[in-house]
Amino acid sequence: MNRPPPNYVTGTNCVVDEDHQYTVPIKMIKTQIDMPLWEKSEAYLEYLGFVLAINQAIEGKSNDEGSKNSSEQVNNIDIMLNSISKIIDETPAIDQPQRFGNQAFRTFYQKLKDDLFNLLQTALPERLYRSIPEIMIYLLEGFGNSTRIDYGTGHEISFVMFLCCLFKIGFFTDTDKPATGCKIFSKYLDICRKLQQTYRMEPAGSHGVWSLDDYQFVPFIWGSSQLIGHPKIEPSSFLKKNIVDQYALQYMFLSCIRYINQVKTGPFSEHSNQLWNVSGVPSWNRVNGGLVKMYKAEVLAKFPVVQHIVFGTLLPLTMADPNSAVRKMKSTLAVAPKEIEPLVFQPPKTPSGDQASQEEEEEESESSKSDEVQSTPTPRVKLASSASAMSKASTTPKEARKGIHFKES
Repeated sequence: MNRPPPNYVTGTNCVVDEDHQYTVPIKMIKTQIDMPLWEKSEAYLEYLGFVLAINQAIEGKSNDEGSKNSSEQVNNIDIMLNSISKIIDETPAIDQPQRFGNQAFRTFYQKLKDDLFNLLQTALPERLYRSIPEIMIYLLEGFGNSTRIDYGTGHEISFVMFLCCLFKIGFFTDTDKPATGCKIFSKYLDICRKLQQTYRMEPAGSHGVWSLDDYQFVPFIWGSSQLIGHPKIEPSSFLKKNIVDQYALQYMFLSCIRYINQVKTGPFSEHSNQLWNVSGVPSWNRVNGGLVKMYKAEVLAKFPVVQHIVFGTLLPLTMADPNSAVRKMKSTLAVAPKEIEPLVFQPPKTPSGDQASQEEEEEESESSKSDEVQSTPTPRVKLASSASAMSKASTTPKEARKGIHFKES
């Protein structure tokens, strides 16, 4: 039966009509063979576009600035997250012989699962109650795995997908984008750190010292965007404890660094070598662009992460048609971060050695090379121009470069 086109609400990215048939999302990436479908799917383009949209919306904004005059909808989700935090307080860790993976997390997880429907009903208007069975799965998965008692970037993806779905069902509007990153996501990070510390959760899929962070990635992307144009804080500044302590509550990137400093010991260049490399990049614009590329290559393109993503009607694992009229946008869309270059963060030969030289693109003049080296106070990053690095780190879909997200269906 032919259905009439949906009625969209001005100023939102709502893609569903009143008769939309929601479903409980399920895992659909079963083997490595399914990865090409994921990378060309509606869900991938919608998700990446959403990350870029928030990235642009919070550029140059502190948490307080981005949260200013937040809407009732944003405040409702913030209250819901506070309720989730209280469940942790009501479920203390138990005494057990093993150091990691406190069994009390499973009790917390079951309580959250039991309460989540009611929590979402309290936050959402009645007209959106039908969406709860679909979106609550993304929210639940965003707090870790109850079997392994671990947390990682796959769970982070799930929560960001939950936020994306709130826009797609018309609960959040375009004006809520800054507060989504600066208020809601910042509160989510606080809860995840509380979970990690309370229940000693294992990092899910950590690559050790050569990964960006044991648990998170998105706050480094959005947090570097917040710092673009900051008059005082440069990329090298996050190695200074006084700067981190002073500004951690206002900028996600610095809050992540402070947390790392609290839970890890030893020289920063040894326990967080990739981040130490990032500190040598001359501008936050370039850090932001490099992190987007790294995220696509090291997280969104990795089967061990993607296999846990669930897909429903809002974020479907169906092939996207980039030329179709259904991909017209209804709002001012995000563009890729400025100065995105073929940049990958590579570790130096020795963790403690500074990289004083940089490899530029072959077509650049010798004078531009000289300017680049002079602008980098203590460079710790190599600019990779090889074909292998480009193919891994620079495979930006044409649609994503245009800022595509929140499709019309």
